[in-house]
Amino acid sequence: MVLQSKYPALSDLKARARRRIPHFVWEYLDSGTGREEGAARNRSALDAVLFRPAALLGEIAPSLQCSFLGRDYPAPFGIAPLGMSGLIWPGAEHILSAFAAQAGIPYCVSTVATVVPEDLAGTIGEQGWFQMYPPKSKEVRDDMLRRAREAGFHTLVLTVDVPAASRRERQTRGGLVQPPRLTPRLMAQVARCPEWSLGIASRGMPRMRLMDSYAEGLAKGPLPSTAHVGYLLRAAPDWDYVAALREAWDGPLILKGVCEPEVAARAGTEGVDAIWVSTHAGRQFDGAPGAARVLPEVRGATDLPIIFDSGVESGLDVMRALALGADFVMMGRAWHYALGALGRAGPGHWMEVLTQDLASNMAQIGARRLDDLSGRLMGDTPET
Repeated sequence: MVLQSKYPALSDLKARARRRIPHFVWEYLDSGTGREEGAARNRSALDAVLFRPAALLGEIAPSLQCSFLGRDYPAPFGIAPLGMSGLIWPGAEHILSAFAAQAGIPYCVSTVATVVPEDLAGTIGEQGWFQMYPPKSKEVRDDMLRRAREAGFHTLVLTVDVPAASRRERQTRGGLVQPPRLTPRLMAQVARCPEWSLGIASRGMPRMRLMDSYAEGLAKGPLPSTAHVGYLLRAAPDWDYVAALREAWDGPLILKGVCEPEVAARAGTEGVDAIWVSTHAGRQFDGAPGAARVLPEVRGATDLPIIFDSGVESGLDVMRALALGADFVMMGRAWHYALGALGRAGPGHWMEVLTQDLASNMAQIGARRLDDLSGRLMGDTPET
């Protein structure tokens, strides 16, 4: 109750997180690319989705339960991958994976996390998804898949919208390099964040440990923060790569970063199990439309289940994405704002905020089930 009164919205968590983590870490977490207009369009596109309020329907107690890819979930959302998660808050991957297992929602770990899949084998339970930036080497790819599978990750997410490093000018100005190292300028920032710094000191400076295990000798000195060691191993995938991955992985396969209806349409014929509509939260390409704008087009092109991310900041935003055709919603930054604000208490509090906001807004429009949402949309949503 105390947390609800002090931090009732994501904006409250963001404000506190900004005070509790070093500035260069904040810039890494919060920034987009270019002038950050792509990130702004994500927000505007969601804001343009409106519903017709309902009256005289009696008491409504909405059900948030859903099924996705053959599994049941208490709510239609989960935790998206975020690179260098353990830099945002010490032990982030362990905290989030353990929380997801307890809450019964998916946790997707990044290829460029600060842990390797084996580190989470004891905490992830039945909720593990593994996100892959595609390695060029078949041997490296197959070994990553083996390690993820043996650690208990059952769903594979192939990111397809990062053919090259984005510039992320704000992040670059923040001073982060890869692997991270503390310059005198950054040390001054760290000194102002004692809980963060003590936690990092007890674990060591975060690194992309999975990538490091395959990249020995490839990196010659520090790399820019937007062109980390993973790019020395990474391929730009095509449909042949998708086919090879489908053959190598026997669980659900998701394509993440799809904004084109024709890609979604073909995915079903290539053995893909779900599509993830995303603009990489505005971090990759500043000229992209708002993700919510393209979601209905992708929905119209495929019968595959659809995941949505990019700009989601509330239960109302989750509701908007579902009404436009998504089957599930993932968030990355929001969970990390919560970690930065409240540490271990953050994820539980953020889930409480989300579920309460989603249920309250569903009641406002007379939606008893998630399937009711699209029927309450207010006509065509404006283009953004």
